[in-house]
Amino acid sequence: MKLLKSALLGSAAAFAAAGAAHAADLPVKKAAPIEYVRVCSAFGAGFFYIPGTDTCLRISGRARFEGGYMASNSRQAGSNGGDTSGYQGRLRINMDARTQTAYGTLRAFVRLDAGARTGYSGIGTSGTQVRIGQAFAGTGVDSNGRDIQQVNVDKAFIQFAGLTAGRASSFFDFYAHDFEITGNTLGSDNASTNLFAYTATFGNGLSATLSVEDPVFRRTPIFAPYSVNNSPVAPVVVAYNRGAPILVNTIDTVQRERLPDFVGALRLDQAWGSAQISAATHELNVGNIQTAVPAGANVNLAHTNSVQGWAVQGGLKVNTPFVAPGDALYLQGAYGEGAQLYTGYSAFSGSYAQNPSTIQGQKFSQFFSDATINPITGQLQTSQSFTTVASYLHYWSPEWRSAFFGSYGEQSFGRGARLAQGAVYGVAGSSLISGPNAVGVPGTRFYQLSQALRDNYQFVAGASLIWSPVKDLDIGVEGFYTQIGLKSGRVIDADKNPGAYNAIAQINNGTFVPRTATQDSISQVRFRVQRDF
Repeated sequence: MKLLKSALLGSAAAFAAAGAAHAADLPVKKAAPIEYVRVCSAFGAGFFYIPGTDTCLRISGRARFEGGYMASNSRQAGSNGGDTSGYQGRLRINMDARTQTAYGTLRAFVRLDAGARTGYSGIGTSGTQVRIGQAFAGTGVDSNGRDIQQVNVDKAFIQFAGLTAGRASSFFDFYAHDFEITGNTLGSDNASTNLFAYTATFGNGLSATLSVEDPVFRRTPIFAPYSVNNSPVAPVVVAYNRGAPILVNTIDTVQRERLPDFVGALRLDQAWGSAQISAATHELNVGNIQTAVPAGANVNLAHTNSVQGWAVQGGLKVNTPFVAPGDALYLQGAYGEGAQLYTGYSAFSGSYAQNPSTIQGQKFSQFFSDATINPITGQLQTSQSFTTVASYLHYWSPEWRSAFFGSYGEQSFGRGARLAQGAVYGVAGSSLISGPNAVGVPGTRFYQLSQALRDNYQFVAGASLIWSPVKDLDIGVEGFYTQIGLKSGRVIDADKNPGAYNAIAQINNGTFVPRTATQDSISQVRFRVQRDF
């Protein structure tokens, strides 16, 4: 029995050992580790680590509804004629990725804006956005000029060791309509441009930036009285007879992509507020004469040289918590030559054309051209502009706040520019240069009353009331008044005399006496509901 028991126990041990050996040879399936999203506190609230990396990401966005009303003086044919209301829905998506490195923080930030807009020109459509390919306009009978879908890569930049590269806000800007719903005051506000910049910090909030920026988003058209094959052109005298011009040719005024804009800014940020001085250069260029000069002509024309426009700006922001927590005051002024979008003189109407409508059915158009081509010398003459703006934000309570803002600016054209255009007008003939861009022959009644190249001014004043019942929700209304006017003289009232620019001969011989005006104005109101997250 003992022998049998020993044999059985031995066999069992052998089987157990064999089983253990076979089990050790089999693969073991282990559960994959679970990647949990971890909070990243290094860069503030809302950041989390991208699983498997040491990069922190914050995703945020915005939804907005906006409606508005602006009176219309006219129901004449054309975009927005007679429209008084407009609406839009907007979305924004932000992604902010940051990684800590031995050189400091490596950051990439992207923002996509999109929206559907309808109605009057102040809110529904934007010729400026269509011009630079950021909006798609409706083409239907009832939607043409009244309806657009807008998509904009608003931001897409990288920051590393003082460098900023990509699509970002211009470093020239300061106030940039910070306290406004509409952004209607005068002043530079280029929120989206392509740039490459370096910022040096010196401590105590002082920094200096040198930025190379895309010139396309700062262009205002060169004055062109008419077009050839849908291309804007400017007249230039190419032949004389005993000192009198007898032959006119045309220069292509479309600007080419050549030199970038160079921007420099010196900025101070401290507890009391901020201050900035900035400057920029902006190249103006045109093409060549469009057609060959006849053989034997007494040509007196060199190639049109490019010129450098420029602008300077100073801004101050003062925090005033002694009035109420959150209160602040902005003051800003800018001056430029051949760089009107840097002074922001056409902030409301935009610069998609040389005379875009500021007011629907307005009595006359403002001209915003950065330069004219002197038809006698064939060279560019820059325009001058300046703007000033003041804006104050006041918190009535933590939930209620208001902004009060106003601005004033002027645009002047080069000395003798209008007279020179008038001189060539008589040679080129009214069959070529007609309509609202016509200057007329100096000394005639039409020349005295035409709107083209008239020095002008613009004044804006407004206020808002915004309620924030919960964090990141704004429900507000804003109203503002805009006035445009001439610095001197009178012009034809195009609202009361819509066909006047087709009756030049009758105006000159006195058989038609048009109504005239020196200024025009309009009021608007906007309502907005906005949720940030």
